Amino acid sequence: MNIFDALENAKDRFPDKEAILFGSESLTYRHLYERSCRLSAVLKTIADLRRGDRIGLFLPNRPDFVVSYYAVVRLGAIAVSLNVMLKHEEVKFILNDCEAKLLITTSSQLDQVPVANEIPSVKKVVCTSKTDRGEILDMEALLSSAASGSLTSARLAKKAGAAILYTSGTTGKPKGVLLSHGNLVSNVGATIQHTQMSAADRLICYLPLFHCFGQNFIMNASVSSGATLILHARFQPDEILDSIQSNRVSMFFGVPVVYSRLLSIPKIKECFRNVRYCFTAAAPMPVSVARQWREKVGKNIYEGYGLTETSPFATYNHDSHYRDGSLGTPVAGVKVKIVDVNGRALPAGDIGEIAIKGPNVMQGYFRRPAETAEVMRRGWFLTGDIGKMDDDGYFYLVDRSKDMINVSGFKVWPREVEEVLLQHPNIAEVAVVGIPDSDSGEAVKAFVVLKPSEAIKEEELIDFGRSRMAVYKAPRFVEFIDVLPKNPTGKILKRELRARDAVRPAATSPHAA
Repeated sequence: MNIFDALENAKDRFPDKEAILFGSESLTYRHLYERSCRLSAVLKTIADLRRGDRIGLFLPNRPDFVVSYYAVVRLGAIAVSLNVMLKHEEVKFILNDCEAKLLITTSSQLDQVPVANEIPSVKKVVCTSKTDRGEILDMEALLSSAASGSLTSARLAKKAGAAILYTSGTTGKPKGVLLSHGNLVSNVGATIQHTQMSAADRLICYLPLFHCFGQNFIMNASVSSGATLILHARFQPDEILDSIQSNRVSMFFGVPVVYSRLLSIPKIKECFRNVRYCFTAAAPMPVSVARQWREKVGKNIYEGYGLTETSPFATYNHDSHYRDGSLGTPVAGVKVKIVDVNGRALPAGDIGEIAIKGPNVMQGYFRRPAETAEVMRRGWFLTGDIGKMDDDGYFYLVDRSKDMINVSGFKVWPREVEEVLLQHPNIAEVAVVGIPDSDSGEAVKAFVVLKPSEAIKEEELIDFGRSRMAVYKAPRFVEFIDVLPKNPTGKILKRELRARDAVRPAATSPHAA
């Protein structure tokens, strides 16, 4: 087994069909396959790669991400996707944590790439564009003299690692979710089955390929079905709407905030006239937005629920009967239940934790057996999300994990943000919470206690955070407070901070990301 087989099959079936469109750039399935094969041969040679070695992909949405991903998995190595918004220290942590042997990046990201002695496991850095740094290898120069030769794709067990995607951990440090070839192949199959994706489809993807939604649900499913992927670097409304029409997009994917923004466009129905399918995931879809979209555009927004740990697709709303506000029912081959604190299944209507079991569930957190054991119970993955099931087997999300903040589908763990802010010399204490936000679903807010006789402006602290972590993690709101509410043991009572913010919304001022 190898997820790369999907690309080889698409090349055999549709050699001259467009696999990727990116601006004026176009790659057929033959071209994508041949370029991936040449790159895999190059990578094996320059870094003596072996099965299971980790390769960092610090790449934005460009065709080279797709090429690099398939080149890596073809070898039986593991593709480690890094969020392109990460800063130097965050990149260093991930590369050292997974002991990446090689890194592929772009010249625009090089400023955040640590120097060699900071990432000792990384033997080579390959850049997709030219750079004057002599130690960096130029991908195009390498490919120009490369040939795939007799190298064949690795034959692997279902449980062999294919990808690692990092997500926040309870300690505030990211942890790598290890997904196997079996995880990915099974989840892509479920995606194609439920969305009825086919080679005739043209999928738009502006969602980041370093995220499981973009990477497996869209990119891998597109290749597996032989569809055409219309790739964009990011969501720019005018650009995306023009692309939908000029590129004859048939399938549209977005997080809830995207649909909310698009609803304000007067001619949105005409823009989506030829789009047969709309889908959302990564954050809860407000019922009001789903209903407005149906009324204004005349289409359902089909909804998926899952996590990086579930590859990510776990439930779907829906093949036969769509229900507003529901997560739907389990996807093909997957089981879902609601459990109590002891892991016992609860009856319909009772509220508890959502648990998932199936071929989509991760192999574990990379080299973190203790944290893996915390969330796995006899094959069931405990999501940390609170939900319920109705009498017909439809699931509903009641709340998410207590402290996790969801910013436009990106998870932010407050402790990580707090640790960064506490590096400022004027801060004595800080507590970070998520607050409702109409643009991003949730926004990061910091409650700050200053040291005696010290002062700092809100804008200065926000800039301090943004210079040291990805922008979506840094606080958009800051409120200075004399003392943080605590219980008798000294634990900060974040529920009181959330309540305080709810009754005094004017205490902060927004700083858009």
